[in-house]
Amino acid sequence: MTAILEALVVDGLVTERSALSDFTTYKFGGPARWLAEVGDSSSLDRVVEAVTDQPDLEVAVVGRGSNLVVSDRGFDGLVLRLVGGFLDVAIEDDLVVAGGAAPLPRVAREAVKAGRGGLEFYVGIPGSVGGAVRMNAGCHGTETDEVLVAADVVNIRSGERSTRTPAELEMAYRHSNLQPDEMVVSARFQTSDQTSEVGERRLREITQWRKENQPGGTFNAGSVFKNPPDDHAGRIIDELGLKGLQIGGASVSERHANFFVAEPDTSAQNIHDLVAEVRRRVAEATGVTLEPEIMFIGDFS
Repeated sequence: MTAILEALVVDGLVTERSALSDFTTYKFGGPARWLAEVGDSSSLDRVVEAVTDQPDLEVAVVGRGSNLVVSDRGFDGLVLRLVGGFLDVAIEDDLVVAGGAAPLPRVAREAVKAGRGGLEFYVGIPGSVGGAVRMNAGCHGTETDEVLVAADVVNIRSGERSTRTPAELEMAYRHSNLQPDEMVVSARFQTSDQTSEVGERRLREITQWRKENQPGGTFNAGSVFKNPPDDHAGRIIDELGLKGLQIGGASVSERHANFFVAEPDTSAQNIHDLVAEVRRRVAEATGVTLEPEIMFIGDFS
């Protein structure tokens, strides 16, 4: 541990051997060697300085953990989370300005409350603004790159800051050019005039659709695989009769085949192995190689 990182531990900005299970929707996984939760730019600058001072330090950025699986062994590096002011959502004329840690459902509801339309689809995505930009999150016919004006990005290795448009981010289906060492600290979204009544109705429709079509009451991380061109991963998995396939406490949802659900005693390794097994069976039967949408951090056997 360098002197700079040690000072952050002493000041309480960084904690050691911190559990990560509370920061993922699966609710399992081991601890981080170090965890930094930063709520303002000055704290972020201090963490960036520590990372720059220790170039061999492995770093992972974690948001709301809605598409994340952490190894049962944990993560032997520094996990960085945005909190505090990075959760803020503000309305500025026809723009919604949100911190990188702002929950997407809150972004949708704040926009609707202010009479702004176009972001209702976010109510059905349990992630954060930073994750939405990184993965070009979308559903119900709208993708993030269609509403994003620009994102403010920090490179946590170099401290370099930049503001990038969707074109500069090279956003495509569940893709951007953001590197693992880069994180979104804020973003601006374009909205349109809309009555709150119309927006509230749309929020209810999306929420109801989600209740009827996606597994509820179980631990999951949303869609496991990206859809292949001109097809749907869930359809392929379902057609192969893989609903209900189980490894340990992890199984393919009976309600939606592209959701893998977990019992409380499930291990991260169970999810990892189930993803690998479904990929293998799909490739063997169809020749299609499914690309995971969920991310794994730490060591898996």
